[in-house]
Amino acid sequence: MRNLRMLLEYDGAAYHGWQRQANGLSIQQVLEEKIAVMTGEAVKVIGSGRTDAGVHALGQVAHFKTTSTIPDINFLKGINSLLPRDIVVKTLQEASPTFHARYDVKSKVYLYQIVNGPVRPVINRPYAWFVPAVLNLEQIREAALFFKGTHDFSSFCSTHSDAPNYIRTIMDIRIEAGFDGLIRITMEADGFLRHMVRGIVGTLVEVGRGNRCLSDVQGTMNAKDRRYGGMTAPPQGLFLKEVKY
Repeated sequence: MRNLRMLLEYDGAAYHGWQRQANGLSIQQVLEEKIAVMTGEAVKVIGSGRTDAGVHALGQVAHFKTTSTIPDINFLKGINSLLPRDIVVKTLQEASPTFHARYDVKSKVYLYQIVNGPVRPVINRPYAWFVPAVLNLEQIREAALFFKGTHDFSSFCSTHSDAPNYIRTIMDIRIEAGFDGLIRITMEADGFLRHMVRGIVGTLVEVGRGNRCLSDVQGTMNAKDRRYGGMTAPPQGLFLKEVKY
């Protein structure tokens, strides 16, 4: 039995997230179906974690087990010839029999993109949140510091999260702005709760708009209640950028 590890990139706009479900097409379902075509086996593809409907990936990691003897390079070419154009396997290689894409994760890096300007974008429209109001980047950067470290993120994640606890550690959070009006917010943490990045970004945007003061961010964190958190940013600006092992 071989354990094959994949690095994936996908545009999540047409999918109901990573995980297989009864009410819509998922990334996991497409991968399993195409791998079955190649191997003749029913396989289960395990990802580093779930991405929600409409969320993209630049560096999702997954693995599956197979008895197929197809060489790695041939498998890579074959699977990419079968996949739709909005999903691609960037690398595929045999991993240790004990490698697990989810349980071996040390940290994940997410990227969120915002287009900030008076005119709505066309090219970046599917991959960024358009915010026409002028944002105060210095205030956003100051507010971002409240999120670094180990905290209970109950106020910033979905109330439907099935996680056993809401404590996570954000090791790094960066806000970069280009002359094109594109703001990139990058976060690295030991794990993320459902809608956590989008909840944090929504809160930061409220601070940048002047609708929420800096001191309120710490109070919101302490409240441990989603009702006190900011809006949930839309999914199209979010990318799973990297998974570290």
